[in-house]
Formats: sequence, structure tokens, C-alpha cells
Amino acid sequence: MEYSALFYSSLSKFKAYEDYLDSKVTAVDLFYLQSRELARKLVEHGHKGTVLSREEFEERKAAAEGAETEQSNTFYSRSRPVTLASTGKELKDNFLKALAEREEANRSGKSTSVIFIRDSNTLGQEVSGYIDYAQRLKTQDFEPYFSRKKKLMPGPSDLCYYNWKTQVSTSNSSTNFQVIYDDPNGILFQHKKDKKILNVDPLVPPGEDSTRTLIQSDLYTHVVILDHSIRSI
Repeated sequence: MEYSALFYSSLSKFKAYEDYLDSKVTAVDLFYLQSRELARKLVEHGHKGTVLSREEFEERKAAAEGAETEQSNTFYSRSRPVTLASTGKELKDNFLKALAEREEANRSGKSTSVIFIRDSNTLGQEVSGYIDYAQRLKTQDFEPYFSRKKKLMPGPSDLCYYNWKTQVSTSNSSTNFQVIYDDPNGILFQHKKDKKILNVDPLVPPGEDSTRTLIQSDLYTHVVILDHSIRSI
């Protein structure tokens, strides 16, 4: 038997199974039967049409209440102010300014940015890679980066990473992007939500709903930020 989502949702208004049965008992039933318990029994045994068993009612009611709670939490999460790590920071470098400009949109899910960085690590080895900015914001504290206590660098767990000295190379899909590394046109990133392709080749357009920005930074050898806008689906 199939029930609509609206039907499931309506069950949450009943505090107990008996209240659900009572909703199907009429004044005429009570007049002739002279017993609410007997009227409930007739409903429960199907004499008033198809009804849920007690077990089915409890299961559906729990599912409906769980869905309502999740929806409420999602609304609260989207409506409450987003705490930004860049707030109040004195940002002089263009790269940090660019990150600050994109922080709210990446935290809220309005857009996702992929950051390409090429620079030397703490061992003096040249490394390069692509970072899913939105994912890093969720998994790391960015206050030290905006305060210049730490330097944002690509690592083996990011979308793509390459150490030019050791020739260690890694690629990993992230929360937002699937890495496509066997395409004849080179590496591509496919957004997991809208399935659109983000092309990192500087000689071709980055893709639909995407932009590419070269950042002149005093902190890095080479920085490019690719922004992908998320439309409601």
C-alpha cells in the first residue's frame, strides 16, 4: 500500500494511535454503539475503511516527525547568520581579499570556489594543486589563514596535488566536485549537485555558470580562483 508524503505528514498531529482511530469515528457511530472503545475497534479492524495498524502508525508517525525536524533544522541553518573567519581582519594581500569576498557564498552554498595554488612548501619544494574552498571552510579553521599565522597550501587530500620535486601526485573527489582525470582535454571537475563541468584549462572558457580569475598575490607564485554559481534545482 502506498501513501503520499502529505498523508505521512498529517500523522504527526496525532499524539497517540487512539487519537488516530478517533479521527475516523463519527458522532453517528457513537450514538448507535454507545461505546468509544467499540467504535475504535471497528475502525481498527477495517469496518470503516482501510486504516494503519498500530505498528504502521508508530512507524509512519516517527518518520513524519523526523522529516519535520530535519526541515526545521535546515531552515534554521540557512536563516541564521553565517560566522565569517575573515570578519575584522586587516587584509592587504589580494589573495586573502579574494578569499574573504567569497567566504560567505561558499559557507552558505550559494557558490563553490576551486582554488589553484602553485608555490613552495616549507621544505622549499614546488607544489601545486586544486582546493575545494567550500569543503576546506567546513573542515578547517580559517582564522589563522586570514590572520597570516598560517599559509593556505594544497595537500595530498585536496582535489588535486602535485609535488614537482618528489613527483608525488594525488587526486580526490570532494564534497562538491567529482574529479575527471581521464578526459583527453585534461583534468575536469564535475559539480555533484548540478552535474556541470568546470574546466581548468586557461585557454578555454571555464564552463556554464563558472568564472575564472587570476589573482596577483605577493604570497604565492601563481593563484587562480574558479567560481561556480549554484542555481536552485
